[in-house]
Amino acid sequence: MSDCLFCRISSGEARADRVHEDEHAVAFRDINPAGPTHILVIPRKHIATLADLTEDDDALVGHLARVAAKVAKADGQSDFRLAVNCGAGAGQSVFHLHMHVIGGRALKWPPG
Repeated sequence: MSDCLFCRISSGEARADRVHEDEHAVAFRDINPAGPTHILVIPRKHIATLADLTEDDDALVGHLARVAAKVAKADGQSDFRLAVNCGAGAGQSVFHLHMHVIGGRALKWPPG
């Protein structure tokens, strides 16, 4: 999707500080970090929101979670938060499924 920023990052058309990439996923540092570690993990496949997942995406979501744990560990984080916003009202600003890996500071619950 040419109008999707994360699709352009995935394809290499747009720049990002990549920390991981494989056949199914790309991970890169958030440009507006919420903590010392703030990495976004995205599927290469365009899926607009978490609500748009199908049963065919089950393995992909598991892969994204494993990538999230891997990049957190590689960034020195044993404790981290994994968050997915679904829809504008939940704070999603780019409509391409992505997981936020946030760590490196104390995180409160519930989030603000």
